[in-house]
Amino acid sequence: MPATSEVQICSNALLLLGDETIASFDENTTRARLCSNLWDTVRDAVLRSHPWNCAMMRVVLAADATAPAFDWAYSFTLPADCLRVWTVGQDDSSPPEWEVENGKLLMDDAIGYVRYVHRLEDAARYDALLRLALTSGMAAALAYPITKSATQQEAMAKLHAMHMRSARTADGQEGTGEQGLDSPLIAVRG
Repeated sequence: MPATSEVQICSNALLLLGDETIASFDENTTRARLCSNLWDTVRDAVLRSHPWNCAMMRVVLAADATAPAFDWAYSFTLPADCLRVWTVGQDDSSPPEWEVENGKLLMDDAIGYVRYVHRLEDAARYDALLRLALTSGMAAALAYPITKSATQQEAMAKLHAMHMRSARTADGQEGTGEQGLDSPLIAVRG
């Protein structure tokens, strides 16, 4: 069985809408052009919405040669594939203050330890629930252009929201998470 591709995800979205599948984004059909135009936006929005385990990256950034004009001591150019900075710093107990501005990470620390959500373009690396969320996300985006039905668009948006909740829940359960065992909530329960 071939690896999952963005074309397969889009084809499955079209099937949810009762339409025909596509074999390529380059087909000379309206459905293929719609999929080609919408795919990057839908994929990036879904990836940016959550720290998906499959899309997380760690990097140590060196400070840029030019510091910000004011407020911060250092700026760091973010990687080109960065969709969202998730955490900054090595120690979760005392993270530095920071902000993102125009593709730069700004802060007062001289070294940028960054965890970020990257633009994962290899659909074969998506978890099964993330693929399902992307499929329903594409179906929601394609619903009105394909079916001309606001009711169908609303139904696909609800399906997408349900798939996103399931995918985020499962993804978030793989690891100890941001909150360790010394949490005040756990101490109260004990």
